[in-house]
Amino acid sequence: MPVTEVTTDPEALTMTLIADFAAPVERLWQVFTDPRQLERFWGPPGWPATFTAFDLTAGGRARYHMTSPRGEQSHGVWEFLAINEPTGFDVLDGFVDENGEPQEGMPPAMRMTFAFEPTPTGSRLRNVTHFTSADALDAVVAMGAIEGSTMAMNQLDRVLAGLREYAQGRGTQVELLDDTRVRITRLIDGAIDLVWRAHQDPELLRRWMLGPDGWRMSVCEVDPAVGGRYRYEWEPVNPDAGERFGFDGETLLSDPPRRAVTTEHMTGTDYPSTLNDLSLEEEDGATLVTVLIAYPDRETRDAVLATGMADGMESSYARLESVLAGDVATR
Repeated sequence: MPVTEVTTDPEALTMTLIADFAAPVERLWQVFTDPRQLERFWGPPGWPATFTAFDLTAGGRARYHMTSPRGEQSHGVWEFLAINEPTGFDVLDGFVDENGEPQEGMPPAMRMTFAFEPTPTGSRLRNVTHFTSADALDAVVAMGAIEGSTMAMNQLDRVLAGLREYAQGRGTQVELLDDTRVRITRLIDGAIDLVWRAHQDPELLRRWMLGPDGWRMSVCEVDPAVGGRYRYEWEPVNPDAGERFGFDGETLLSDPPRRAVTTEHMTGTDYPSTLNDLSLEEEDGATLVTVLIAYPDRETRDAVLATGMADGMESSYARLESVLAGDVATR
């Protein structure tokens, strides 16, 4: 992981994050000063960032918000204090409301420095946040700033490398983010609009979301609108090969063609639902599929992973690539 340490200094009123990357300083500068690249990693998993303004000049401002799986938004603003291309910049970082006004009940704006330093293997980010008081430092740490910033910066490798170089040939990857959350990624050779449609269109879903060979999707009902419900059921081609099963749930957030959040419940059981956060990211004709799954507890997470879920998903994603390479891609 790129982040090597995150420390707080109660006397200096600072929080310092250090991360190392196998990319030159100039490349690190690019991803932090291009809002389209910056928003691909700035928000931690489950809270992606969207930059709506970005004036990279001394005195200029950047506006952004981060959106939770249930649609809540947290807004922020940077006021650029100093620009030192390509070695770094300083901002005044503040919590604001949807109108850009300082948010009541939140810590005051903090001075934040971004320094990019060359290393023998690439470059180092030194990010220092300066607080106005010990209470402000404690409040931000209590909000999860250390964990959130670590997970956010650990997403930067794939942006620096490019999606094909980062994920090509790795198949379906499973990462344990914490006790209840799992992140699953798979690069699909296909445009984002096609991959999005393949996740929403019942006709296409029946062709690829089948898991291991020998199963078919007998029920596929999808209402992708927010508040709409879906229901999937699978059954073995050979009736002696297993029992039919299914899932149902509700769409909580839809942002075509980039993000959809749904609940997932095993039909006919009293098992608690999971929260499934699907996001798509395209680069050079390939789309990275990321599914962030939040389980009710660690035991449920481990039990589901032990079923071979990742292998079933890999079979489905490989089938999806075949579908996209065929007649779907020509429509």
